[in-house]
Amino acid sequence: MPSRDAGSSALRYVVVDVFTEKPLEGNQLGVFLDARSLSSEQMQRLAREMNFAESVFVLPPGNGADARIRIFTPATELPFAGHPVLGSAFVVGEQLPGNAVVRLETGIGVVPIELNRKGSQIVFGRMRQPIPTWTTYDREKELLAALGVTRSRLPVEAYKNGPLHVYVELESEDAVAALRPDISALAELPAIGANCFAGSARRWKTRMFAPAFGVPEDPATGSAAGPLAVHLSRHGRIGFGEEIEIRQGAEIRRPSILYARADGSADRIERVEVGGSAVIVARGEFERY
Repeated sequence: MPSRDAGSSALRYVVVDVFTEKPLEGNQLGVFLDARSLSSEQMQRLAREMNFAESVFVLPPGNGADARIRIFTPATELPFAGHPVLGSAFVVGEQLPGNAVVRLETGIGVVPIELNRKGSQIVFGRMRQPIPTWTTYDREKELLAALGVTRSRLPVEAYKNGPLHVYVELESEDAVAALRPDISALAELPAIGANCFAGSARRWKTRMFAPAFGVPEDPATGSAAGPLAVHLSRHGRIGFGEEIEIRQGAEIRRPSILYARADGSADRIERVEVGGSAVIVARGEFERY
């Protein structure tokens, strides 16, 4: 995906709002279209300059993929993250109008994303995520104290599919909305995404705090949506194969909607999928970097 005119040193990027159909909602993503000339240090500095939850740097493909991407928060590089993969698929898919599936090479392998198109416009994407591993979280007491809550209705467990996400179930959606966590205390824990959720049947509300990654609160967390579906299925709150709707981001005025499903059984997770919409809202370039 070349991004520069002959003789130009400008570095082009696209801004995508992910997990929303409406511009200026969802989770912001910066996608740099041609990162071949950039060092890792430059990528990190550009991610800090953008100051979105994540920025993506597109590189030539390998391993049968359509493109390779590197994902940076303002603080660190991630091997995988959900909204950067989905948003990047919308951008790469724009350049591949005949593709029903875009395959992106990430730090944890190639992730396929199925794209639904309406005419020339991509309107929805669904990624097949890595199947997470999980374990009991061994710092539950400190986490609950930092969140300002006394208990979780389900076991506090940590899931890893690239990032490490920990899940705490609260009594109600109102309790999730009312959270006022101690961000400094959360930042002192080993790097995790602290996910607080509530809901029932196929409708759930979440908030995710990850200050150690440079993200005090995330508007939409695709990498956490798949493990949440696994968590709920494993503990009998939903059936395996049932798709859930996850609402996130309202408290920071970036409302988002994610869809997630886990297929298989408690003994063997066979497939994890996360989907949503995205909107390209801006295009620009850096002249000096």
